[in-house]
Amino acid sequence: MTRPEPLDQEIFFDGRSLISETDTKGNIVYVNRKFVEMSGYSKDEAIGQAHNILRHPDMPKAAFQQMWKTIQSGKIWEGYVKNLRKDGKFYWVIVNIVPKLDENSEITGYIASRKVPARHDIQKTEQDYKAMLAIEV
Repeated sequence: MTRPEPLDQEIFFDGRSLISETDTKGNIVYVNRKFVEMSGYSKDEAIGQAHNILRHPDMPKAAFQQMWKTIQSGKIWEGYVKNLRKDGKFYWVIVNIVPKLDENSEITGYIASRKVPARHDIQKTEQDYKAMLAIEV
C-alpha cells in the first residue's frame, strides 16, 4: 500500500474509543469503527497491513524503537503519536499499548487504545520529536 503525501491539516480526535490490535510483528488483525473513521482506511484495507501505515514522517524512529522494546518485554507502553491518515491529513493521540498474553503468558499480539492529548502537551512533544528527528538525519 502506498503512503499518502502528508498534508498540513489536522483532524481532531474526539476521544471516543479508538482500538486496534496487531500480531507480534505489528500487522493489524482488528480495528474498530472509530479507527476506520479516524484513519480513513476501511476495515478491509487495514487488516493485514503493518500498523506503521499510519506513521507520520514527523515521528522519530527512536520513539517506536522504545515502544517495541517496552511491549516486547511484556510491559505497557504509553506515548504521544502523530498519525497519518489515508487522505494525508494527521491526528494526534496518546496511545496505550498492552501486550496480549496466552494461557502460558506468551505474547500473542498487542492491543492499542487511544485518548485525547492536551494541546500544550502536543506542542512540547512536537519540539521533542523535532530534536530527535534532527539526530536521525
